[in-house]
Amino acid sequence: MDGEELTEQETALYDRQIRVWGANAQRRLTKSHILVSGIKGTVAEFCKNIVLAGVGSVTLMDDSLVNEEALNANFLIPPDENAYRGKTVAEICCDSLKDFNPMVLVSVEKGDLSARSTEFFEKFDVVVIGYGSLATKKAVNEKCRKLSKRVAFYTVDCRDSCGEIFVDLQDYKYTKKKLEEKVECELNFPSFQEAVSVPWKPIPRRTAKLYFAMRVIEVFEENEGRKHGECSLLDLPTVLEIKKKLCEANSVSESLVPDSLLERLITGTIEFPPACAIVGGILAQEVIKAVSGKGEPLKNFFYYDAQDGKGVMEDISNSFTS
Repeated sequence: MDGEELTEQETALYDRQIRVWGANAQRRLTKSHILVSGIKGTVAEFCKNIVLAGVGSVTLMDDSLVNEEALNANFLIPPDENAYRGKTVAEICCDSLKDFNPMVLVSVEKGDLSARSTEFFEKFDVVVIGYGSLATKKAVNEKCRKLSKRVAFYTVDCRDSCGEIFVDLQDYKYTKKKLEEKVECELNFPSFQEAVSVPWKPIPRRTAKLYFAMRVIEVFEENEGRKHGECSLLDLPTVLEIKKKLCEANSVSESLVPDSLLERLITGTIEFPPACAIVGGILAQEVIKAVSGKGEPLKNFFYYDAQDGKGVMEDISNSFTS
């Protein structure tokens, strides 16, 4: 991402941002290439923010067609049916994002993300998976980790008014200010597979309940062959049975994962727009940090619940067992 200096046009357009994080950070942003898969409300908010920030390019992957759920939270889709008839969600969002910042190259890639080769991901600096299956998140993360270059990997999921962000920056170096001095720091991130496989018993009890609840929902969808959000109240008995088995396997009480929270996650299939704005905004902020190398990144989960208005960062790794 290092190389050419900012053009005169870029310097003028991003003047305010340059005053905040400097010309070098903005230059890294303008040379970065972002891959985004799965575009619902939260990811639409994220895309808008990074396009306005001035990344180099954004490649969108989402071959689904527009439905009522998409119209509810994805503001990138125009309400006029004639504007989106016959187009995929990615194609529609691509057209809208180009209007936000013509200097950012926004394009569409069709096909199944999980079927892409490891080499496909080499042309990107950041990969973001929205609303992906457990298998897809594991597979793509492992492919990114096999590359000779470091690719920042993120997943994001929003259900009802709850949101989750996962971050894997591998071995990441950054600078932060400490007593008016710049300090070089380094963080080591676990893979997605490692982070969701940590035994539950050693994890502190204060950890967000959403971490455990999301793992239960992921296993349910994988076992039942469901896509994201393909569940209802009728599935609650099956979900509770999976919770029971996971709690027993991890030697923890079933009270660790409240039934009421699981019910919210399987019945609230339509995203809550205010939660989308917050979670999508946090995700964009983290990607900008990772690309620019400025500021301490989130490690490695972030949770938000609009019911209590709290956002919490959780560092989940095998360090609990060592």
